[in-house]
Amino acid sequence: MNKHPRVCVVGSINMDMVTTTKKMPKQGETVLGESFKTYPGGKGANQAIAAARLGANVSIIGAVGDDTFGRSLLTHFQSEGIDQEGIQVIPNISTGIATIILSENDNRILVSSGANAKLTPEIVNDSHELLLASDVILLQFEIPMETVQFTVDFAYKHQIPVIINPAPFHEIPEDILKKVTYLTPNEVEFLSMTNMPLFESIKNKMIVTKGEQGVQFVASSGVLETIPAYQVHVKDTTGAGDTFNGALATELGRTKSIDESVHFANAAAALSIGRLGAQGGMPMRKDVTRFIEKVKA
Repeated sequence: MNKHPRVCVVGSINMDMVTTTKKMPKQGETVLGESFKTYPGGKGANQAIAAARLGANVSIIGAVGDDTFGRSLLTHFQSEGIDQEGIQVIPNISTGIATIILSENDNRILVSSGANAKLTPEIVNDSHELLLASDVILLQFEIPMETVQFTVDFAYKHQIPVIINPAPFHEIPEDILKKVTYLTPNEVEFLSMTNMPLFESIKNKMIVTKGEQGVQFVASSGVLETIPAYQVHVKDTTGAGDTFNGALATELGRTKSIDESVHFANAAAALSIGRLGAQGGMPMRKDVTRFIEKVKA
């Protein structure tokens, strides 16, 4: 199989602005923060970084503003070895941002979509050669649903496997549910999906991440399996889901085996929560391989 699978991510690109404070401000209250940092983020970008570190040749189709954050994020993608050909720089609009306040193991998050909301089907179509060259296409819901629909239609027409991480959760058009290869909801998103008319017909496409309870999926044998979570010291769960999705796409493109891919993604996600930060905690392939071998020993 392809040693370096080709993964194309169509999704959001943000800059996360994180303020840490001892006290969460109440309405109308001003408090002093202890620290402020900016981190590259957005589910699309996070999953692209995870896939690249785990050995995939990654391209990303997305949008940023013609501003300082946008230029910084483009430089960051370059440093991670990600193909930026599909990123549209849109004038007169800001790059997507997430404003995050951290205090006492709690957080408040405000997201401004910015350029992500301008990621149209036309922009994706302009980069269709990246899609055609891919072994796997990976999507999330931080971009317009019409763009998700266009990408799924394109992948289905050209028989390219497509994974959708349905986060943040939205109602999903039935046509997408019929055409997508796999869906990767967490427990909360999975519960929301049980009310959908097509739920029974798409259960075999579900790969459900369940935190401490592991991962549930229908194996190639047709049997519903649950893989236990690895017992690791938890430092930061931020980005674990994105790591899982990037790893799943990478390994699926490499092996074509859903069983091997889910096991590999489970291990990669476990490693990520033992480190601080979303992208900061995303492991390299050699780390995951070594971790799996150590556990088996």
